[in-house]
Amino acid sequence: MLRRIQLAGQWIFLRVESLFNLAFGDRLNPLYYVGAISYLMFWVVVASGLYLYAFFETGVNEAYASVEHLTLQQWYLGGVMRSLHRYASDAMVLTMLLHLVRHFTFDRYRSFRWFSWVTGVVLLWLVYAAGINGYMLPWDRLAQFVVIATAEWFDWLPMFKGALIRNFIYAGSVNDRLFSLLSFIHIGIPLATLALLWVHTQRVPSARTNPPRPIMATVIAALTVLSLLKPALSQEQADLAAAVTTIEFDWFYLPVYALIYRWSPGEAWLLVGGATALLFLLPWLPPRLARKGRVFHVLAHPDNRIAPVREGETILDAGLREGLALPFECRNGGCGVCKGHILYGAVDYGAYQPSVLTDAEKREGKALFCCATPLSDVEIEYVPVSTPGGIPVRTYTARVHRMARLSEDVMQVFLKLEDAGALRFYAGQYINIVLADGERRSFSFATAPQEAELIELQMRWIHGGRFTTHVFTAMKEGDVVRFEGPLGSFFLREDSRKPIIFVAGATGFAPVKSMVEYAFRTGMKRKMVLYWGVRTLKDLYLGALPRRWEQEHDNFKFVPVLSEPKREDNWTGRTGLVHEAILQDFPDLRQYQIYACGSAAMVAAAHPAFMAHGLTQDDCFSDAFKLVPHLKTAAPQADMVRLGGAP
Repeated sequence: MLRRIQLAGQWIFLRVESLFNLAFGDRLNPLYYVGAISYLMFWVVVASGLYLYAFFETGVNEAYASVEHLTLQQWYLGGVMRSLHRYASDAMVLTMLLHLVRHFTFDRYRSFRWFSWVTGVVLLWLVYAAGINGYMLPWDRLAQFVVIATAEWFDWLPMFKGALIRNFIYAGSVNDRLFSLLSFIHIGIPLATLALLWVHTQRVPSARTNPPRPIMATVIAALTVLSLLKPALSQEQADLAAAVTTIEFDWFYLPVYALIYRWSPGEAWLLVGGATALLFLLPWLPPRLARKGRVFHVLAHPDNRIAPVREGETILDAGLREGLALPFECRNGGCGVCKGHILYGAVDYGAYQPSVLTDAEKREGKALFCCATPLSDVEIEYVPVSTPGGIPVRTYTARVHRMARLSEDVMQVFLKLEDAGALRFYAGQYINIVLADGERRSFSFATAPQEAELIELQMRWIHGGRFTTHVFTAMKEGDVVRFEGPLGSFFLREDSRKPIIFVAGATGFAPVKSMVEYAFRTGMKRKMVLYWGVRTLKDLYLGALPRRWEQEHDNFKFVPVLSEPKREDNWTGRTGLVHEAILQDFPDLRQYQIYACGSAAMVAAAHPAFMAHGLTQDDCFSDAFKLVPHLKTAAPQADMVRLGGAP
């Protein structure tokens, strides 16, 4: 039954949104920004409320007169502000309700989303409470009714036992303190709303709190016109000596108040409490999602990074949460900006506008990442829209300046840009070498950003690999190379004082070299330890360099770890798996940051072990929880999986 309701709701939403797309365009469809419009309405309410409060007088005799003077004598501004305050509050409730209903309809309230759902319900009630409280301040006949009805309603609760209504039996019972209390509540509730809004929004990766400017301007203009055509006015002044028998009732905010007298206060509480409890419990009510607790993974190109995807999470949300520069706009399957390729794996395509993803495109492997949820581990490809720090991704032409064979299977290649100027990048990022047929191969910068005139790459020969075989057998100085970059969000963070543990596997040393040399050149004083894990001694192809760093810098230490040392190596140092060596030296990782780059197998083993020894996710710049063997670039296309947390 619930599923039928949701499918019917989806059908309605998609049809209405398609009509709005025809009218406004898919990039400016207001239905795609109801959450952001709610934020906008909140700020309109706050701004207009501050202006009104400057003229409002908190007194029994002054409250009504001050509001009337503001509304009638200063109609050109004060009256407009009062109407804006009223209508923006109404609009905020409407957009929040629409936002909540859409998330329910599209089944985006279960699993990890329960917190956003519950806080959203609380926010809705806070806004309702603030609106009802606002009716009390002008102290007209409607305010008199709302105050008395609220007192009678709350007096039904055992904690009050009739104590509230006694304050309104006689006209003399009401004094100036009532309006000071009402004003305090009317300020306090929005402050609590703002705090909870911030918490609610932080749970959504890359959440937008402002709609596009054309929508913003149109909504404010519409509210202003409505305020001029139908201004909000007070009714007759409140008089506790006379009972309220006839008023202009607001059925939008006050329907429960009619039920208090149509039914009884207890029945009204049962309705409101039962509805609220049902909304709170919805994320845990059946039917539950079938794959409870299953976590899939997304391997994303061109980053060569792995992101875990939680139960029911879209590819877009998972990628944004992990710092991938996935393009998006509407997040509702209506614009097509987030469209990308599914290279491997199965997805649930979700509900979307058929016009932005055709059946032919689906057969080509395309999907809308804002709607698609993985049904297995998946591999995707997308075009990044930005990089950390706003450095644009560009295509460059360079020539091979110098080459040096560091070991049997590692080549050091220096590229010199043909374009004027140096390439800007962050220490630890990478580039994509663009081959003649458009295929790409990823390699990390081994150069510190201060020395970007020559770009150092360390290329490992993947036997059978097309490009690396060319590097080792045919590439020569002077050859032209095209690449795009900078890419990736695996780079050195400078906003912490915690000691750093670098973990490198094989040519994972390249981005670590970039970060360590950058740290030295900028005078970073944080303690740094490099654990470089390789199989045999000859695989430490630049072992003398970190040993020299250790001699020259008091804050740096180098620990090489060999997993399969040969007899002729005469190795007396650390052996075994690199992450086990780290845990032997640092059994408690709570006060450290770890940067890891290497094979997927290394990280798959290291990550859970680090977490078990106190390392927090915020301090572990590694996204690989596990890597299934089906993912295509676990083998020849990339020597390593880049491991970076969110920037």
